[in-house]
Amino acid sequence: MRVVHVVTLVSDDGAYGGPTSVAAGQLEECAARGHEVTLVALWRGAGPAPDRIGSVPLRSRPARSVLPGRFTGLMHPLLVGDLWRAMGGADVVHVHAGRDLVSLTALAVAVLRRRRFVAQTHGMVQPRRSAAVRLFDRVYVPLLRRARGCLVLTEQERRAVAGVVGENGPPLLTVPNGVRPDASGEAEHRPRGRQVLFLARLHPRKRPEAFVEMAALVHRRMPDARFTLHGADEGALPEVLRLIAAHGLEGVVSYGGALEHAEAVRAYARAAVYVLPSVDEPFGMTLIEALAAGTPVVCTDTCGIAEELAARGAGVVTDGSPRELADAVCGLLADDGRREALAAAGRRAVAEAFSVHAVTDRLEEIYGRVCQAPRHPPGRREPLRVGG
Repeated sequence: MRVVHVVTLVSDDGAYGGPTSVAAGQLEECAARGHEVTLVALWRGAGPAPDRIGSVPLRSRPARSVLPGRFTGLMHPLLVGDLWRAMGGADVVHVHAGRDLVSLTALAVAVLRRRRFVAQTHGMVQPRRSAAVRLFDRVYVPLLRRARGCLVLTEQERRAVAGVVGENGPPLLTVPNGVRPDASGEAEHRPRGRQVLFLARLHPRKRPEAFVEMAALVHRRMPDARFTLHGADEGALPEVLRLIAAHGLEGVVSYGGALEHAEAVRAYARAAVYVLPSVDEPFGMTLIEALAAGTPVVCTDTCGIAEELAARGAGVVTDGSPRELADAVCGLLADDGRREALAAAGRRAVAEAFSVHAVTDRLEEIYGRVCQAPRHPPGRREPLRVGG
């Protein structure tokens, strides 16, 4: 099967976050199963774009800002031709679709080329009322409705996407994100000390400021604990640095910048605890990446997978306040046995529910149905019937 994925941005600092790592992981597993795969995206980095992301061939153009917005307005005119050529030979197209020009263009090209395609929105398509979004959606939503299926992460996202596409939308199919389990077991035996990690975009929704406030509370009780933040700055770094200085945490809390994927994996494995203080997180890809590295996790009760982690005993779920986050971290740092039990439950959760192998089984089922479905002239569509 020839499979083409489209994601808005690949960069050397991982700025686009989950959608990029999810697309690469899905395609790597598809390639390992013998499918012919291609990833099409914009590129942003200090050097030229790589030809491959892992084992996945990458077709890319340099990202240019043609409209306002961090990702919304990114585009390159020659990417249109790349999409046209890549989709021409595809059996199925998979668009990781946000509200941005690359996603809009990819959906339009798929429709014009009469390719069978699915869309995966990663929590990025929510009901919005601003005039700019309403104008964008006049073109975007009719294209999204032409998908053979729209992949959603959680029931919360299902409701949000249904509120955008309406009754005439494509079937909404639940497909979680997945990672490769650490089969080597090496991460279980690495010394971790009392290092606490934040690894996410420094964006208000991710609440890096709450991480610093939590660190100040933990430091009073455990002076030897150390805290590191990693991630591309999206406006919160000045406040993070101000709080570090205000609490006198220089040398205790540090900001290490954004990390490439391989470096991020090593950072997870070195940490004793991973903390994600974000609110209304659609899924929480970094949580399962930390679990795959054998690292216990702390999150908030508005994270998309918080309930699943709590039910499996695979994470500590808090109300998101610095006080509860601090209590959770102190409890884990003080109890090696509990930390090891959480780590073991986390690895089981990855293997059973969040493994890229299980996710790709589901994708192959969906792709197979997409390829078997007849093509219809413009204006007609039939729902894709897939279990779940």
